[in-house]
Amino acid sequence: MDDVDTKAALEALKGEGTVSELASRFGVHPTMIDQWKRALLDGASGVFERGGRKAPVIDEDQVRDLHAKIGELAVANSFWKES
Repeated sequence: MDDVDTKAALEALKGEGTVSELASRFGVHPTMIDQWKRALLDGASGVFERGGRKAPVIDEDQVRDLHAKIGELAVANSFWKES
């Protein structure tokens, strides 16, 4: 969420206007206000978990691919240094 999304969602939660009024004021479709509000509520519980940070998800396949690419680049780099 960016600043506008957050501000609109917070104002919707506070009841500082109807969804239609907020949508008009922020220049978005009312559905977006509802989606941002829902996203804010769904993510709120994460603020209190592990100091507000989720453990990173490690994609083992991506790590393996990146290590292979590093190896390729290291070999190419050493080849060009020797040339």
